Amino acid sequence: MHNTSAKDDTPLIINGHQESLEQWADNNKQIITNKLIQHKAVLFRNFSNREGLNSISKCFFSELLDYNYRSTSRTLLSENVYTSTEYPQNLTIQQHCENSYQTNWPLKLLFHCVTPATKGGQTPICDMINVTEAIDNEIKREFEQKKVMYVRNFRKGADLPWQEVFNTTEKAHVEAYCQSHNIEFQWIGDDLKTRHISQATATHPITQQKIWFNQAHLFHITAWEKPYRQVLLSHFTEEGLPRNTYFGDGSPIPPETLDHIRSAFDQNITFFDWEKDDVLLLDNMLVSHGRTPYEGDRKVTVCMTEAYSPQDN
Repeated sequence: MHNTSAKDDTPLIINGHQESLEQWADNNKQIITNKLIQHKAVLFRNFSNREGLNSISKCFFSELLDYNYRSTSRTLLSENVYTSTEYPQNLTIQQHCENSYQTNWPLKLLFHCVTPATKGGQTPICDMINVTEAIDNEIKREFEQKKVMYVRNFRKGADLPWQEVFNTTEKAHVEAYCQSHNIEFQWIGDDLKTRHISQATATHPITQQKIWFNQAHLFHITAWEKPYRQVLLSHFTEEGLPRNTYFGDGSPIPPETLDHIRSAFDQNITFFDWEKDDVLLLDNMLVSHGRTPYEGDRKVTVCMTEAYSPQDN
């Protein structure tokens, strides 16, 4: 394992010596809970995981979450167990906390490496306490005051169709979801435009630490390489981009601000190489995750649990 930040001891690696992970996890639930809070991420290695994530997850979680109002394409493998983000293998998925663009999110994620890539394909992680500290205080204050606005345009052949994002083909179901989650929506024929405002930071319910918790840098047009960015802008115009972010008052976020935020992640990133049947447990607020480009076949599955919304607490 290679760790670029001297401050991190994440993830904690627990070696199972071919013991059944299901049995070990069932017998050590409190230890796992304590270690996850302490280390923020726990990697279970050299355990026997013959049954796959659907079986493994039952030893960790009582209930798995669906993936609604999704931002990326995934394949449902079994009940609320998905492939990890399906994204071109030559591209990097930037660091993010799952669903941090929403006002409710899963507190825990569980990944299972079914088949590691022949080259690359790591799932690097960042300690979000360190990332938060690395972001300039003035930038944090401005984001906390204004929050983050996410604007999405769903049209055929561009990004994800609304039918996949909302898991339905019924417009009425989309409207009901949007209304219950404070998402503005507008139908333009069969195309859909949404706009919603979410938090910039959030407080962890157990540690009570304030954490940078949004995807402003990931949804923003500057997340694309410049040639792709120019094509998107020339084809859709800024107002029609498949996705983009602004401050919550609708004002633009300066590109240099977003570069600073991305740099805060880059300074605190930890890489490890997947081994077959590795299982990675993450606290979704205390660590972010991403993906490096890869070669060969790669299959990593994921499930989510413990829905949390600050508004309900």
